[in-house]
Amino acid sequence: MVKLLEYQGKELLSRYGITVPKSIIIKNETSIPEFKTTSFLKAQVPVGHRGERGGVVKVNNKAEVEKAIQNISKLKFDGYTADSFLLEEEVPHDLEFYVSISLDRSTRLPVLLISKKGGVDIEKIEDSEIYRYSINPLMGISDYFSRLISRQLSLPDILTISLLQLLNSLFNIYKKEDAELVEINPLVLNSMKNGLIALDSKVVIEDDAMFRHKEITDYTSRWLDPLELEAKQKGISFVRLGGKIGVIANGAGLTMATLDILKNNNADAGDFLDLGGTDDPEKITQAFELINKTNPSALFVNIFGGVTKCDVVADGLIKAISEFKPKFNIVVRLKGFREKEATEILKSNGINSFSDMEEAVKKVIELAGVK
Repeated sequence: MVKLLEYQGKELLSRYGITVPKSIIIKNETSIPEFKTTSFLKAQVPVGHRGERGGVVKVNNKAEVEKAIQNISKLKFDGYTADSFLLEEEVPHDLEFYVSISLDRSTRLPVLLISKKGGVDIEKIEDSEIYRYSINPLMGISDYFSRLISRQLSLPDILTISLLQLLNSLFNIYKKEDAELVEINPLVLNSMKNGLIALDSKVVIEDDAMFRHKEITDYTSRWLDPLELEAKQKGISFVRLGGKIGVIANGAGLTMATLDILKNNNADAGDFLDLGGTDDPEKITQAFELINKTNPSALFVNIFGGVTKCDVVADGLIKAISEFKPKFNIVVRLKGFREKEATEILKSNGINSFSDMEEAVKKVIELAGVK
């Protein structure tokens, strides 16, 4: 997934007709304008809760912006450092709302979430205070739908049309921009202008659809660990966790289950790679090369052979081991299609191979020296 920075998200909102505050993006000292109106300087990093960490500062002039940039540049936001800043006018408002559209995987439909309570503490409000509406992707958001939501939010009648336009714009962004999430928090009501204004944005684009959005710059890549970036360029899901046991598995479900089983046995997984459904020897070699660079205490390879052929994976592993000559112990758990052939290949090459998950986990924990 590609998380847009706030200013990128607001450019997208504005393009679809949603009102956002006046702002400029600052990337160096020469781009700071002279001004005398109360504004906010916001660190541009792909994580939330910036205000609580000192990443959002109220400023009144150029000198205060310069000082704020110096201070914010020293901060870390979940490992990210800001090198661009959004300078945005202050918007007086009466009410704050939360609104988002994402995919509800249980119903397989887009879901609209909206609440009368928006702002920094949205995670703490009761579920009963968040309204959920499944959206029929063929019908979209109707006038009736908008009126119903408007009544539940106790909005004045004059804002019903504005709300309908805003919700339709959000849904269009969700559909046309291949978004996983489109969120405004807070969405504010400015009674003087009688309108709804997006004070913040969070937009996440499906990374497999980025070829359709070449105008969007994926800034998240520049913050990635070098190995994570290398894996991304090779089309491999690779995450660094910091534990002792490296993990290579195939499929998101099996990968997450593997991490959970290790955790339940008091062992923290280290770097892990998800091969997806492939048994491509080249991908296996690339995955092994990446994990070899992290030098774990032990490596756990967990493969379920459905479409994936276990013996092809085993051949790929033997080839990779021969090429990279790892210094760590390896335990392989294979189950499924051509499991027997794969086990014979591995054992004939001196590799620990199991079909039972619990046995494999105990062995890799033992070899990793986890107590």
